Amino acid sequence: MGQIRVKKLTTTFVWLSIGLFVAACGQEQADRTQTDSMPVTITEDHAGAEEQTTTSRFGGAQLTMPPDTVNTQPQANAQRQAFFGDLHVHTNYSFDAFAFGTVASPYDAYRYAKGEAIKHPAGFDVQLRAPLDFYAVTDHAMFLGAVMSAADTTSAFSRYGHVQELHDLNMPSNQNFESLPQRVTAFSTFLPETLRRITEGSVDGDMVNQIVKDAWADIIAAAQTHNDPGKFTTFVAYEFTSSTDDRGNLHRNVIFQGADKLPAMPFSRFHSQNPEGLWDWMDGLRDNGIETLAIPHNSNGSNGQMFKMVDWANNPVDDEWARKRIRNEPLVEITQVKGTSETHPLLSDTDEWADFEIMPYRVATTLYSEPKGSYAREALLDGLTLADSGITNAYQFGFVGASDTHTGAASLDESNFFSKVGLLDADGSRRGSVPVSDGDAEVIKAAGRVNVKDIDGSNYATGAYETWSASGLTGVWAEANTRSAIYEAFRRKETFATSGPRIKIRLFASSDYPEDVLTSGAALTTAYKKGVPMGAELHTAGEDAPQLIAMATRDPNSAALQRLQIVKGWTADGKNHERVYDIACSDGGAVDPDTQRCPDNGAQVNLSNCAITQNVGAANLEMVWQDPDFNPNHRAFYYARVLENPTCRWSTWDAIKAGVQPRSDLKKTLQERAWTSPIWVLPVAAGRS
Repeated sequence: MGQIRVKKLTTTFVWLSIGLFVAACGQEQADRTQTDSMPVTITEDHAGAEEQTTTSRFGGAQLTMPPDTVNTQPQANAQRQAFFGDLHVHTNYSFDAFAFGTVASPYDAYRYAKGEAIKHPAGFDVQLRAPLDFYAVTDHAMFLGAVMSAADTTSAFSRYGHVQELHDLNMPSNQNFESLPQRVTAFSTFLPETLRRITEGSVDGDMVNQIVKDAWADIIAAAQTHNDPGKFTTFVAYEFTSSTDDRGNLHRNVIFQGADKLPAMPFSRFHSQNPEGLWDWMDGLRDNGIETLAIPHNSNGSNGQMFKMVDWANNPVDDEWARKRIRNEPLVEITQVKGTSETHPLLSDTDEWADFEIMPYRVATTLYSEPKGSYAREALLDGLTLADSGITNAYQFGFVGASDTHTGAASLDESNFFSKVGLLDADGSRRGSVPVSDGDAEVIKAAGRVNVKDIDGSNYATGAYETWSASGLTGVWAEANTRSAIYEAFRRKETFATSGPRIKIRLFASSDYPEDVLTSGAALTTAYKKGVPMGAELHTAGEDAPQLIAMATRDPNSAALQRLQIVKGWTADGKNHERVYDIACSDGGAVDPDTQRCPDNGAQVNLSNCAITQNVGAANLEMVWQDPDFNPNHRAFYYARVLENPTCRWSTWDAIKAGVQPRSDLKKTLQERAWTSPIWVLPVAAGRS
């Protein structure tokens, strides 16, 4: 610091200054900081004034703060349980769900999650094999409840001319296949037409806002009614449904931590098409004591827009943008009805299991979706690139799964799949797994949402529906089935995703696990005490690869486990790299050290009745593993993935039940799976990313 010259002060003025300093409480901390950092020495100069010289206290030295953490309650953390739920559910308040024939309310959706049977729009009962632990109704914020209000001929909104065709849309006499063209028209025209009329002033915007507020209040009431701490958890939530102008999907589900204080209505695409506007709104809520997070979904249908390396204005991602994104979006949904977004064969050509339930279209279209920028694994890699350049890792997210059902009821079972969009895909002929009759083909053509195509001499409905999945679920490791405990698991990313079965899976990492960690009798306590769980960072200082503990347990109502894997991604010399390692094999198999693959365990599927090979596969797989290709200078992430033995895909089940051959251009079988959130292994020199 340079020298500061000051005039001599009188004693009276000095004491007055001291009094003012004591009184100025708001300035106290700033003054203390300045004084501590710049000690003052007073000397007499040649002009008779005093000279003030500043020097750095303690010589100006600064120590490096180590990034280590300490787990103060490893035994308590070891008691965390796996809870399963769905954070993406639509009911009659969503414009599209109601248009598709759904009359199930949020109250019905929560009853379904608790194990009760409810009615599908097509009239049959749907019921889970076993109740879920948590559920969130996430109806679309855009004109929430307005289609239902338009259909109600007693409402003031129903009197507007542009909604006349919606009157009594879901009366029992109209709940039929022949109503599909009317429903598809309602789905595609209601939102833009209503928005146009509000903008021009021919529809009362305040009236529509009140409809939204009333629907939102009822959604909150349903969540509060069914929340039962310790037994069943609900979250107040909704969907922010935006897209780029070229139909690239940018949808997010917004999950609130509590329900004691909430916004009067949800923030929608009509308030900002740009997701950055959503983040700003969420930051404002947080400043007002309302904690929330957003979960992007269907990145696979984003046409490369979900995980770009530029912002909305096409400026390169900077630190402020990155911090805002990861602060508000710590999780990503990687599997659901509309396909899996983990990775794509074009992005991961060395991963034999990358081609899993790929939906190749942009959402609600049959337009091709560009894979690059659309899948989670590539985004994780790009996040490392950001960190390498000194920018916060905007893509350091955890994994969740969901259904995105639009019937209030998650359809998770391949053998009893009832799909997503109500009357539009209620049976095999409508969703393209079995041939469609000539009469039904004409209705499908008139509706225009899917096409009819000749395949092997039979007509099939074709478009997006046949690429959809019986998926998925979110798993969390939490102390209790309560909002606070589960939400805290979301925030620390101790979450996992499954393609439908209730597979339990977890991952830990450490540089200091003992060799007998899995056999010591206190494996989980040690795992937490000496390491970090999935969702966290591990900072390494040595040359040795850290030890990863991966554990998986089968769903007793699904197939046995075939193999446990680690997926690694890292950056080196400005390039992204990835590799998949099998680390534990069923049936006594050993991993080939050259290929890093398990041997085939011989599990088969009988395509005549979907019977699977018995007494093959594992109930549990676990392993302590070290990366044989570890480089301590590289940033890397690792996540665990476990695969079941092969089973029939839902489309094959549909064909068998209908007594026809499975459609030739669809996969006959699949391997259900689960994924942990990643752990980021970072060199200590890199600091916190």
